[in-house]
Amino acid sequence: MKIYMKKGTVTNFKSEAIVVPIFQKEKRLSGAMELLDKKCNGLIEEIIRGGDIEGKHLQVFPTHTRGCIPAKRIVLVGAGKRKEFTLDKLRGAVAAAAREVRSLNLKNFSTSLEFYPLEQTIDQIARAVVEGAVLGLYRFLPYKTVERKEIREIEEFVIVDKRDAVLRTAMPAVDEAGIIASAVYFARDMASQPGNEMTPTDMANEARKVARRNNVALKVYGEGWMKKMGMNAFLGVAKGSDEPAKFIVLEYRGGKMNAPFIALVGKGLTFDSGGISLKPAEKMDEMKSDMAGGAAVMGALMAAADLRLKVNVVGLVPATENLPGGRAYKPGDVLKTMSGQTIEIISTDAEGRMILVDALTYAGRYKPEAIIDLATLTGACVIALGENVIGMMGTDDALKEKIRKAGDETGERVWELPLWEEYNELIKSDVADYKNSGGRPGGAITAAALLGKFVGKYPWVHLDIAGPAWLSKERPYIPRGASGVGVRLLVQFLKNWQQKEKH
Repeated sequence: MKIYMKKGTVTNFKSEAIVVPIFQKEKRLSGAMELLDKKCNGLIEEIIRGGDIEGKHLQVFPTHTRGCIPAKRIVLVGAGKRKEFTLDKLRGAVAAAAREVRSLNLKNFSTSLEFYPLEQTIDQIARAVVEGAVLGLYRFLPYKTVERKEIREIEEFVIVDKRDAVLRTAMPAVDEAGIIASAVYFARDMASQPGNEMTPTDMANEARKVARRNNVALKVYGEGWMKKMGMNAFLGVAKGSDEPAKFIVLEYRGGKMNAPFIALVGKGLTFDSGGISLKPAEKMDEMKSDMAGGAAVMGALMAAADLRLKVNVVGLVPATENLPGGRAYKPGDVLKTMSGQTIEIISTDAEGRMILVDALTYAGRYKPEAIIDLATLTGACVIALGENVIGMMGTDDALKEKIRKAGDETGERVWELPLWEEYNELIKSDVADYKNSGGRPGGAITAAALLGKFVGKYPWVHLDIAGPAWLSKERPYIPRGASGVGVRLLVQFLKNWQQKEKH
């Protein structure tokens, strides 16, 4: 779908449909919506009075304009109560309207920034409108063959506004939102691919697409290199699979040559059966998405390069499968990590932390200004926080606050869990330095506590995305399945960091 911003008004702009928000419990329209209604001889207020739409958030009602304006239809969408209207509700409302437009088999639609009364800046509003439209229309369809010709797609979305100052401010924001949404699509597509089509080798090939950008360098290391580096925790997980593991390193240099890197580390389990500690069969198919953290890191690097952010970022993705087999690592094994520290294996299904500890140790070689890891790490985090929230733990309060701020700005919200000293007692081993599972109590926290033993002195935050990475129920602008969570959060974090560097 192509996205444009053009000068004009909704009363004279020609399109197949124009999206207009309706606020709950408001019988009288105001501003641009009132002008549109007058042009259409009170059509919108008549629909509201008739009870066809009450303005509840995500409620949608399309109607023909009957020639009152050049647009053929008006798609009314509920925005909820005006005083509760936020950027995230804006994204959801536009997404619901966009899906309605698609269901009508229309090829284009439009809206105006004048419709959305928010306290935020014009560029924030413009980004939210584009994100809602694009992200809400996502579908994963490469394997659909039956009646493929019947699949409906929208070709064009136009935001119209008559104010020159608004156009100057909003146009760059519209372009930026399109770039970020494309990166989210990239991450969603990767996490949606079946395990036979997204092996560690395939994941490395996806990284090559990112590396086509300016100022991006890629290195893909194999198992021989990992053995020389002493990444035995990572290799231990990989041993059960015939698919060769890959260690993916993406470097984006957008900042000054001597400026430190920010290290992003993403879990890249392209399929996780649990290994010898085999998972239940139910929902094991969803474990193709256990590389969502790695996909988010790659998507964030892609967007950072396309946006030409003035920061230096390295993305590290340890990619492997976790399968049972004759060579698979076993409960009771002890593995020596790249750091030299040892870990006793309690559960082979606690594999994500095993590949991450070596990646986090390697991140220290960059002497980074900050380390952030993303991982679909624990079911315990889903139990604690549900599907819609990212669990956050870490060692640096300032870094956590920056991530919290980016989460609030993007709607990819985080909630901090404690990482107190006493949790370390739960991961002590009788035969090694640590054990890879502290049991069920505080499972998300003890997993993070283990990771924390391998980050060294650097500011570090761990983001457990197990809940929001794969949704069983769609959200307003996120369909069921792979969400691409983390991409927008990381990009906003990097944008904010870029502003800090300027000062």
